[in-house]
Amino acid sequence: MKPAPFDYHRPESVAEAAQMLTEFGDDGKLLGGGQSLVPMLAMRLAFFDHLIDISRLEEMKGVDITGDELRIGGGTTHAAVGSDEQVRTAVPLLTRATPLIGHFQIRSRGTIGGSIAHADPAAEYPAVALALDATIETVSASGRREIAASEFFAGLWETAMAPGEVLVGVRFPIWSRRSGFGVEEFARRHGDFAIAGAVAAIELDDDDRVRRSGIGLLGLSATPRRASAAEAAIAGRPVGDISAEEIGELAMSGLDDIPADLQGSADYRRRVGAAMTAQAWQDAVKEALDA
Repeated sequence: MKPAPFDYHRPESVAEAAQMLTEFGDDGKLLGGGQSLVPMLAMRLAFFDHLIDISRLEEMKGVDITGDELRIGGGTTHAAVGSDEQVRTAVPLLTRATPLIGHFQIRSRGTIGGSIAHADPAAEYPAVALALDATIETVSASGRREIAASEFFAGLWETAMAPGEVLVGVRFPIWSRRSGFGVEEFARRHGDFAIAGAVAAIELDDDDRVRRSGIGLLGLSATPRRASAAEAAIAGRPVGDISAEEIGELAMSGLDDIPADLQGSADYRRRVGAAMTAQAWQDAVKEALDA
């Protein structure tokens, strides 16, 4: 199938793109990498009279570090994120999650802003943003706004972004030297959406107790989800007293909307999710202890 007819626009600045969004209202849609939007248009699952192409806006791209935060422009491709040395050093969880995103063609076109704005519960970057307490930056005709990742994902493919807002950047806190990270997911084939998965981050104090942790879940809810109950249960505990299996089970507690489809039942996803969380946690702990 082919998309329904639309008018194509290519603004020369973020401000112009935001103005177009305001002007077109529900009839307008931003086009970044297009790796989620274009297939939906082609299958006529979505219809828009106006597409606003922001893929060539240089002000939307790039990586930089300010203080204890790493900022990535919303238009930065997955491939650029995955290969950037600053990202690898400051936020290694992003570097490790990137190769799991689709295939290299998708990573070459898709953008971090598009992935987070799309809010797919099986996507890697939303899970990382949640686990690391990222901050999402938006711009509209009314000005700039910052949204905590914990408040950003509102439902299936829904976010807290207001009409007319453009996601221009994501800021990730840089964790301390005694930190470790892990990511695990299970899919039928490489490049498929994850049936279930998890990203894990841990920071230890000088006595090997859990100073802070973050666990983001993939494919285990109708929205990107953080395992907050598991994190609260282990806060301040000696890391040696926490088994990977315990973390896996704790992370699955309270999940009452695990999807069921042709890929697997809710119970199957729960068991896979527990195993993936356990492995991601185990890898993160090993790295933190070796730091």
